Amino acid sequence: MDFYLWIKSLHVVAVISWMAGLLYLPRLFVYHVENARSEDINKLFPIMEYRLYRYIMNPAMIVSWASGLFLAIYSYFFYEIWFLAKFALVIAMTATHFYLGALGRAFKANQNTRNSRYYRILNEAPTLLMLGIVVLVIVKPF
Repeated sequence: MDFYLWIKSLHVVAVISWMAGLLYLPRLFVYHVENARSEDINKLFPIMEYRLYRYIMNPAMIVSWASGLFLAIYSYFFYEIWFLAKFALVIAMTATHFYLGALGRAFKANQNTRNSRYYRILNEAPTLLMLGIVVLVIVKPF
């Protein structure tokens, strides 16, 4: 049981780190779009976006998934309806993660076609998914 709690702690820290990136990267995209005429911004922001995605978000996502799957298997959560709903939202969160990565690559290649309003709205997706996940984990309504 002690090992389980260590893995659970690791999972919480990884999820917090992943969420921080999921919330911050679209905000960087907003600032990038709104300052696209600045040559300095067009040099600096792609580096910041890439490093956030590659060195913080990707490892945090991997650790979140690995530790989460361990916890789910160890606790037999795969037989719980609340967990299956949560799992669907985590898959949507992961899809959001990869979509943000694709957008970052478009920025790096100077191929962004979206405006800042799009990124402001997109910034709400991880928040809504997180709310659903937290409610499912804590309340377990099903």
